[in-house]
Amino acid sequence: LIAVAVVFCPFYFILDSSDVVQYIPALLALALITTSIGHTLFLRSLSKFSTITASIVSCAQPVYGIIIGMIVLQEFPEPRTYIGGGIIILTVIAESWRMYRYSNKN
Repeated sequence: LIAVAVVFCPFYFILDSSDVVQYIPALLALALITTSIGHTLFLRSLSKFSTITASIVSCAQPVYGIIIGMIVLQEFPEPRTYIGGGIIILTVIAESWRMYRYSNKN
């Protein structure tokens, strides 16, 4: 955090930051919802799943972000992004299926 503050400190004096105050509530909400709650849920999932499974499932987060961007912002990605998202989803499904089969054997 200190390194980031030092790197971005010159921009405080260069850029106009008068409009930043109006975005503080949105930034706080974004920090609380996506960062705090997201990391808490991820850490709690480690008690239910293996680290590998939790990490692979968390890789699907960019796909969720793309879907939300499509719905809320009406931004549609390029076709290669759909291919990448499909690969991520297939990996998550394959890992979930593998863990389901493994848990039923034991």
